[in-house]
Amino acid sequence: MDAYTALEAQFGRMSKLDDALEILHWDMAAMMPSGGAFGRGETMATLRVLRHELATDARLADLLSEAGGADLGDWQQANLREMRRLHAHATAVPGRLVEALSRAGSACEMTWRASRKANDFATLEPKLTEVMGLVREVAAAKAEALGVEPYEAMLDQHEPGGKTARIDALFDDLAANLPGLIERVLDHQAGQPPVAATGGPFPIEAQRALGVKLMQTLGFEFDHGRLDVSHHPFCGGSADDVRITTRYDEADFTKALMGVIHETGHALYERGRPKAWRYQPVGLARGMSVHESQSLLMEMQACRSREFLDYVAPLLRDAFAGDGPAWAVDNLHRLYTQVRRGLIRVDADEVTYPAHVVLRYRLERALLAGDLDVRDLPGAWREGMVALVGIEPSDDKDGCMQDIHWMDGTVGYFPTYTLGAMTAAQLFEAATEAVPEVLPSIAKGEFGPLLGWLRANVHSWGSYYSTDELLTRATGRPLDASVFRAHLERRYLGA
Repeated sequence: MDAYTALEAQFGRMSKLDDALEILHWDMAAMMPSGGAFGRGETMATLRVLRHELATDARLADLLSEAGGADLGDWQQANLREMRRLHAHATAVPGRLVEALSRAGSACEMTWRASRKANDFATLEPKLTEVMGLVREVAAAKAEALGVEPYEAMLDQHEPGGKTARIDALFDDLAANLPGLIERVLDHQAGQPPVAATGGPFPIEAQRALGVKLMQTLGFEFDHGRLDVSHHPFCGGSADDVRITTRYDEADFTKALMGVIHETGHALYERGRPKAWRYQPVGLARGMSVHESQSLLMEMQACRSREFLDYVAPLLRDAFAGDGPAWAVDNLHRLYTQVRRGLIRVDADEVTYPAHVVLRYRLERALLAGDLDVRDLPGAWREGMVALVGIEPSDDKDGCMQDIHWMDGTVGYFPTYTLGAMTAAQLFEAATEAVPEVLPSIAKGEFGPLLGWLRANVHSWGSYYSTDELLTRATGRPLDASVFRAHLERRYLGA
């Protein structure tokens, strides 16, 4: 047990450094003055190098081998399995490359903020080109160490065990069927009376106050987290200090409100991870498709349901002094389930959202493989948006510069959004079948039954099970795309 105990201590130190980096990244996005960018980049690069040195400590290989012969319990064995996977990732990449990518990513993110605001892709291009070149080096090194193709090596960081063949088959099917489904839904909605506009403007202070109330309704604990504003909504921090952000639009309260609910789903998962294993690999979230399932389950499955609108409609009227037919429950429900072709992924509805993800998945695979140059990204983006979503961006600000992910070198993350949507549909279906009071409780603003089921079946297991094992235990089967398709047709076509 001495070897295993030493491993727990080492991985615990790494986990605490990760928490510090998360808080520093949150501060950079939400609080830091722009003049602090260089110093913050240097600080974070140094901490990442220190963490990398811990992860690649020459003693770890021997300790991992020796610990395999110890008399370990089930959780310890699962922890050792996850330690080996993380060690393989870490030792594949030299420290100088970790440092270079960290610095380049921080610089690219700061350039992106200004370039997106100015709709100036030309200024961003050299920074993003540098980041993508470094990502290719990282992917090649990890691919060789893990015995997989480069994209799968990057995917495994976010979706352990994920395979491109499975995603290709799934996304090719989506790409073939989504344009037709979008057309059918738009035709269906066009045959109904127009949705009444709720007017505006909607003061940011009122939007924030309502967002805070709904976060608490879902189960967010403000003594263990906070809500702020950033260029791109995200959830960060640590399990005991969860930081979420959103962005506000005075012309449309739904964007920030549903963004807050989405990030709260992430936060609830973080808070629910097994406390006894919080600083160990087995206590981490089980990959990003499961993480995204928790945010999308709250945002799309629960909080766009008719039951939730029954609860929230009076709160909306009170918050924004709403009156008249536009604020009736039926109209609000149609407003929250309206489908439209749009340019912005984070504002997309359930039906068009997967098309945005398929586009990004295809483009990042091409960028990583060197089949697409960064300078050609705007044109490829426009072509893909027309083919998949049926709309063409008029500028790069709302085109290829809208997302933050590639700016800091995050590749292999995008497919988890749609895998997460499918997982969310399957989990929510299982939860409502296992606990019949889930939907009636949501109608009263009570999320305890739903959160309790998620705690027992998802959150508390961390990374003890593989994704397929976790989903099979919770729902009786591995990921089944037909559940998601049936959900879309039922909600948006009345099928």
